[in-house]
Amino acid sequence: MKDELIIFDTTLRDGEQSPGASMNTAEKMRLAIQLEKLGVDVIEAGFPAASEGDFEAVSDIAGKLRNVEVAALARTSKEDIDRAWGAIRKAVKPRIHTFLATSDIHMKYKLNMSREQVIKTAVEAVKYAKSFTDNIEFSSEDGSRSDRDFLCKVFEATIEAGATTVNLPDTVGYAIPQEFSDLVKYVRSHTPNINKAVLSIHCHNDLGLATANTIAAIAAGARQAEVTVNGIGERAGNTSLEEVVMTLHTRPNYMPVTSHLNTEHIYPTSRLVSMITGIIVQPNKAIVGANAFAHEAGIHQDGVLKNPMTYEIMKPETIGLSANKLVLGKHSGRHALRTHLKELGYDLNDKEIKLVFTKFKELADKKKYVLDEDLEVIVTEGILRTSDIFSLEYLHVSCGSSVHAMAGVTLNINGRSVSGTGYGNGPIDAAYNTISQLTGTNSDLLRFSVSAITGGTDAQGEVTVRLSENGLIALGRGADADIIIASAKAYINGLNRLEYLKSHPVTSEEGL
Repeated sequence: MKDELIIFDTTLRDGEQSPGASMNTAEKMRLAIQLEKLGVDVIEAGFPAASEGDFEAVSDIAGKLRNVEVAALARTSKEDIDRAWGAIRKAVKPRIHTFLATSDIHMKYKLNMSREQVIKTAVEAVKYAKSFTDNIEFSSEDGSRSDRDFLCKVFEATIEAGATTVNLPDTVGYAIPQEFSDLVKYVRSHTPNINKAVLSIHCHNDLGLATANTIAAIAAGARQAEVTVNGIGERAGNTSLEEVVMTLHTRPNYMPVTSHLNTEHIYPTSRLVSMITGIIVQPNKAIVGANAFAHEAGIHQDGVLKNPMTYEIMKPETIGLSANKLVLGKHSGRHALRTHLKELGYDLNDKEIKLVFTKFKELADKKKYVLDEDLEVIVTEGILRTSDIFSLEYLHVSCGSSVHAMAGVTLNINGRSVSGTGYGNGPIDAAYNTISQLTGTNSDLLRFSVSAITGGTDAQGEVTVRLSENGLIALGRGADADIIIASAKAYINGLNRLEYLKSHPVTSEEGL
């Protein structure tokens, strides 16, 4: 019988380290619930010592989820470990995840520690964490660039101290598949007590090889894969959950492990992560990209019509992408809306349904059909952003080829309506200038992009912005049938995220 691969999802921790991808507590909770439905084995809910907000989010998630292990990241200090345990102590299956760098370059220039000091510190941290729970993971940061024999000594010592999982990260995405496979084999054959712990891998995508390295490591004997939804994460991102899981699902004859994930929840989870973080999935992204199951060439279309397997190696329904979408219109009732939202993964209470239904009716008056993607926007903007400081109440713009663009804006700022007018080089610039004046903010617009959520001339426009202020970076996202309003919503969403970051300062955090 095949081993079962442990899927360790770190979207809420490492994924959130993507520039601008900060999430509030409500968003993290919604995503954690969806990850539990997806069936991941472990959710790394955050780094409690990083900020008060992260501690609260991890604590809430640990107290809510019942069918998954909840892990908290901690450096090798008693303060960090205390903070981690304080956040996850209510979890049904708590895990403390502590880490320390083991590569020569990190030990010399970052830690200023000798090899002996590193082993001593790692062992003390694991032993201290063990006083709270038996479920301890130790990660050897920059493991892929560490001396092999020293890496094995660190793993041997931390397993002896009580670690039940030892993680081998390719922290800077430097490894290539054959090299990483050889390293995993070496660790397994040169760490005397490795059979007492699960060997995990955590790969980054700097060379575009994160998934390839992960698959190679699994084939070499690793039995836990640390991944993120859509592959989000620092720099070029992490190993993509959906790519690893669907590789196991599609090529079982070549893989020594299986996974029990509910694959039909992959696409809804991908959409939710994109909606919450504002990070758009690239169209040609494997598994969940918009083009993943699209066929343009005539030969391909002909083959797929005759037999889908001619050009599709997996069925779209397998990941939860159904071709037969239920479309709702202005005559659809509340019960139909609630039922369909539940099918999409949104189990809302009566108050939330009432709010979403009102927004749904408003949108249904503007366009003939309301599709799944439209409903996701309504839920995200109506439910997950209820604690925003700024919200748009009214927007009017006037512009033309021979007039200076002007915008009239009314915002709700902490429950108070504030109005003003401003000018700009175009309608969006005028709206942004006015919003900036009303909010008293001074951010720089680093990026502005527009896309359509669905097809058709009545499709909602989706705008994503990237804002910077005093070293903080936040993504903003907005959608509306009117692209100017969508642009204003995106800007306001970005400003709200910046305000959240200001009020939840993050301690200097090291990544794996």
